[in-house]
Amino acid sequence: MQTFDIPVIESDALRADAVLSALHFLGYHPQLHDDCRSFPTTSTEWRAMYVGHVGDVSEFHRQFAQFGGQKRPLPILLAADSPLASKLPELGSSRDMRVELIEFPLNYERVAQAMARLAALPVAGNPNAQRFVGRSMPMSGVYSLIRQVAPFDSSVLVLGESGTGKEMVARTIHECSSRRDKPFVAINCGAIPAELLESELFGHEKGAFTGAISARKGRFEMAEGGTLFLDEIGDMSLPMQVKLLRVLQERAFERVGSNRTQHCNVRIIAATHRNLEQAIENGHFREDLFYRLSVFPLEMPALRDHLEDMPELVDEFNQRMRRRGLGGVRFSAGAMQSLRQHTWPGNVRELSNLVERMAILFPNKEVRAIDLPEKYRGEIAASDVQGAALLALMDEREPVALCEAPAGVDAATLLPEGGLDLKDHLAGIEVGLIRQALDTTGGVVAHAAKLLRMQRTTLVEKLRKYGLQSGLSAT
Repeated sequence: MQTFDIPVIESDALRADAVLSALHFLGYHPQLHDDCRSFPTTSTEWRAMYVGHVGDVSEFHRQFAQFGGQKRPLPILLAADSPLASKLPELGSSRDMRVELIEFPLNYERVAQAMARLAALPVAGNPNAQRFVGRSMPMSGVYSLIRQVAPFDSSVLVLGESGTGKEMVARTIHECSSRRDKPFVAINCGAIPAELLESELFGHEKGAFTGAISARKGRFEMAEGGTLFLDEIGDMSLPMQVKLLRVLQERAFERVGSNRTQHCNVRIIAATHRNLEQAIENGHFREDLFYRLSVFPLEMPALRDHLEDMPELVDEFNQRMRRRGLGGVRFSAGAMQSLRQHTWPGNVRELSNLVERMAILFPNKEVRAIDLPEKYRGEIAASDVQGAALLALMDEREPVALCEAPAGVDAATLLPEGGLDLKDHLAGIEVGLIRQALDTTGGVVAHAAKLLRMQRTTLVEKLRKYGLQSGLSAT
């Protein structure tokens, strides 16, 4: 039975040990290639391959060829000074191959980032496409299932709460399959009235019903040779379920208003946030259709079940916004702590919306816990709460309650149980006080400097340092 997931090809023994140790530390199961030749390399889906110094290039190509059974090109972690770094096209398909360069001496953080980028699955075949990100156990399980089912035409049923990324799963399965050069067509079964859904799926002929002024293709015809994604299948009416079941069984249908049978070659991926087994018991979903759709069930985890992926998700959303011309946003340690306390009923979609909202309000700046919308603040991190308490003294607001301090310790200087970054903590307090002074003086820097008992030039430097100078008056 296979016990490792990353073959390591490295002729330098010291480097090989360093790579094995780093990958083991990151939770992978690497193994020197010489120790894993007895395994069926042509029938195994590897997570990645490390390639470093190669004594004999021809021998390397022989070794690399043993991994040619991958359904998709093998992600490669490549030493930057490897003689093969200049010959990437020779390693595989330049269109699909994913390669990350690493330098020596090894840096743990950079290796971790490189492996995270290799693990991220693009939804479409271009570098600007949306990607799955996250290295948590739940998401790693999703990646593994996608890679296993993608090469086959089996029907897939994607389950999970709203906002977990079910359509991204469907698109990724399509993009990782042999059908990726054919259409991917999506339809939301819950958003279309029951009386119109049949026409949307199967098409109609001219005059088939009032308003049918011309013939029209349905989604099955549009997706011919590719993948049809049936979102919110649990909202489909029972009569329509019967008609869909017939198509799945016979791979044939008729347009509305026609008696000509058309055969179809499409892969079906369905998704729902509903409990279909409960719906079957309640008589709202057909059991035979359920078993037709759920040949390969795949459940998406809720965001609250993989909160450790939140920093990577925020980075991914920032990249998407920058491609749209928006500024990115940073969250302080206190803000991230508050976000982890939120239950996230809207899951990843809710997080994406929050990041975009904060990017509009605080472009290219750091967001603290007290800057978050109220429902996301939770039990605000002590560093941000203490700053807020100091700010309250200036505008006579009710101070934020602090934990009870031990005897002889001022509550404002109470150290959180988990510690804090003193530099960030003091900077947060300083920014808050400066903002309050500016608000009090209507944005006049000279007057704010007097309130803060400092020189105007000193305040100007601090405004520039914290990015607060826009829209202010110097006098």
